[in-house]
Amino acid sequence: MLNTTRSCLWLWLLVLGLLLFTTNGAYVPITYVQSAVAKGAVCLDGTPPAYHWDKGYGTGINSWLIQLEGGGWCNNVSSCLVRKNTHLGSSKRMVKQIPFSGILNKKRIFNPDFYNWNRIKVRYCDGSSFTGDVAAVNPVANLHFRGARVWLAVMEDLLSKGMRNAENAILSGCSAGGLASILHCDSFRALLPMGTKVKCISDAGYFINTRDVSGGHYIQTFFDQLVATHGSAKNLLPSCTSRMKPGLCFFPQYIAQQIRTPLFIINAAYDSWQIRNILAPGIADPHGHWESCKLDIKNCLPSQIKVMQGD
Repeated sequence: MLNTTRSCLWLWLLVLGLLLFTTNGAYVPITYVQSAVAKGAVCLDGTPPAYHWDKGYGTGINSWLIQLEGGGWCNNVSSCLVRKNTHLGSSKRMVKQIPFSGILNKKRIFNPDFYNWNRIKVRYCDGSSFTGDVAAVNPVANLHFRGARVWLAVMEDLLSKGMRNAENAILSGCSAGGLASILHCDSFRALLPMGTKVKCISDAGYFINTRDVSGGHYIQTFFDQLVATHGSAKNLLPSCTSRMKPGLCFFPQYIAQQIRTPLFIINAAYDSWQIRNILAPGIADPHGHWESCKLDIKNCLPSQIKVMQGD
């Protein structure tokens, strides 16, 4: 009886494992862009940028889907130092293989539109949504603020590997990667041949500029500091920076209408990250009145729901 039970358990675990693997897709190895180092296109710690590429085939051989990894931002030397020794600041810390799932899945049954396209996951290690470019290396912290160079180096590497022949191309991303897909949408199109059909998709990347619950401008100040630290201003839309201060041009609400490439924005009606970090960050709620609400919307008071819906 015991052996039968163990056999059944083993079989169940095997089936579960195979099901999860099939659903999540195969693991794809990492590619380091070693040539980028000579151009100064490096992660926060000076290591080369990286991406994962599952090659297209058949009808998808000349179609490219780029997904930009998310992971927040760092707005000053201290917060960037925290990221420097993680996968969000160093390619040395990145896992060598990652599973491709969702729109990156290679199985037609799970991803009928893009399963045989060239599918790329660009790793995020600069902390500025690929916008920074400060020539000098921070002498004390040895930090490199080179996100815009990383973006261009990875794109040039992919162009040399066939993307210059693209017939279809999509730039996508989630969270900070979703914001990057907005910020780089037109420049992505400009890299590709004239006849290429290009579209951009931002998933949970539409961060809004609004007052926090204390009446302050926490997120606006954060983005102002980010842009100053990373030297991002010159890599933001000139049509925006010519009208307002660069930090505001990090917010999609001020630039989305100026983007010429077809742009699709996906955002939840209730964005828990923005509630926690834009509307009610800890610094704006010193007494913790929003703590329970931020953990679970079911715990929110009617007055708190009203505040969220009002923004």
